Amino acid sequence: MEAEEIIKKYADGVRDFVGLNLTEVNLSQHQLSGINFSGANLSIANLSGTDLSAANLSHAKLNVAKLNSAHLSGANLNGADLNVANLIRADLRGAQLIQAALIRAELMRAELSGANLTQANLNGANLREAKLRQAYLVSANLSEADMRGTSLTATNLEQANLRETNLNGADLSGANLRDTELRQVDLSHSKLMGADLSGANLRWADLSCANLKGADLSGAKLSGANLRGANLSQANLLDASLVYADLTQANLSHADWTGADISGATLTGAMLYGVSRFGLKTEGITCEWIDLSPEGDRTQVYRLTPETTDEFFHQTLPTVAIEIDAPLDPDAHLALALAYHQIAQRHAGAIAPPSIDVGPRRTTLKFKIGSDAELFATAFVAIVPFKDAQMTQENLLQLVQTIGAPEVDRLLQESEIKVREIRNSPTFARIVQKGKFFHAPTQTILTNSSDRPLNIHHHPHFGKRLIDFSYANNGFGPDSVGSMPNLTLPPVSLMVNFIKGLHLSSSGVAGSQFPGRST
Repeated sequence: MEAEEIIKKYADGVRDFVGLNLTEVNLSQHQLSGINFSGANLSIANLSGTDLSAANLSHAKLNVAKLNSAHLSGANLNGADLNVANLIRADLRGAQLIQAALIRAELMRAELSGANLTQANLNGANLREAKLRQAYLVSANLSEADMRGTSLTATNLEQANLRETNLNGADLSGANLRDTELRQVDLSHSKLMGADLSGANLRWADLSCANLKGADLSGAKLSGANLRGANLSQANLLDASLVYADLTQANLSHADWTGADISGATLTGAMLYGVSRFGLKTEGITCEWIDLSPEGDRTQVYRLTPETTDEFFHQTLPTVAIEIDAPLDPDAHLALALAYHQIAQRHAGAIAPPSIDVGPRRTTLKFKIGSDAELFATAFVAIVPFKDAQMTQENLLQLVQTIGAPEVDRLLQESEIKVREIRNSPTFARIVQKGKFFHAPTQTILTNSSDRPLNIHHHPHFGKRLIDFSYANNGFGPDSVGSMPNLTLPPVSLMVNFIKGLHLSSSGVAGSQFPGRST
């Protein structure tokens, strides 16, 4: 069928041209909105500037076709073949391109916002400066594509393949790149603020000078990645792999990288203000100096050597573990939640919710701490609901006196004041007195950043089910002290070993060149 016949029939109201062979047809600049070319062969056709909005081109062959500046908004191109097609400046807003083939297609400055390209094949395509805002590219193949300067804000690229793709200067703010393949991708100078890159494969990617502020990179694979000068402030790097990554002068202020592996990485000049130095794997890292100034203006620069770097970063996150010699039944679970809710109301920020390990005979509450200095105050508050509270707290007070660290002492004094307020609460007292779970024997174990544990209190009846361990009146009444078991501190040798493993900001003992470090 010739172009003139198609145009005449269209003018007469005919819309169905299904399955026709229209190779090399010239329909340039014509008004053909809503036309049905489903299954038609339009390879090498000239459709430049043609209005094909809301057209049905599903499974059509448009290989090497000219569609530059064509109007395809809302068109159905599902399963269509558009390999090496010219779609420069084409309008594809809201178009359906599910499983479409666009290998090496020219899409420079095309408008694809809101388009659905799920499982589309765009291998080697040219999408330079194209707009794909809020588009769907789930499981799409964009490997080796040219996407320099492309706008992909809030786009869904989950599980897509962008291996060796050039995204230099692209805007992916708020994009979903969860579990996406991004090996050897060029994301230098790109915008990834608030993007979800959790689980993404970014091995050997170039992220130099990229803006990843607030991005989620938890569990991401960044081995060998170039992050020189990148902005990772407030980013989530939990359990990320940064082995041999280059973080030279990267901004990591307030980032959370607990559990991350930075073995062999380069951190010289990195900004680490408000960043925990615990819970990291740091073997073989290179770090000549770091910037701990709040504004990243190098007013607080600290020099490091290979020997002292190991002392600055620590693999173990400090923890407080309370083991209760009783299972956690539904009533105990409710009482526990209510008790800690009361504590949180009266002492905001004192403790984070614990992880709970439930066994048939015992329950373990584990509180993860941001620094060694907070260990003692956290334990002092966390034990409050239990009958063993006063004994544990007395041991903590004696241990802190032995340490002689002003920062630890200050935090503990603040907790003492709040604990008195908590104890005086009728609601709190009612909760803990009624809960049988809180009457069970406990033991409290502190583990510092050097992975050295210390059992602060171990009730003599712990684990001895045939012995009556009831004593006093839950530790809250005036006669509770006289009927408690005797207070016992851990052996001196264990305390000394534990204290030597602490990393404190101001301890009153021999200091070092590092902030937050004592010997």
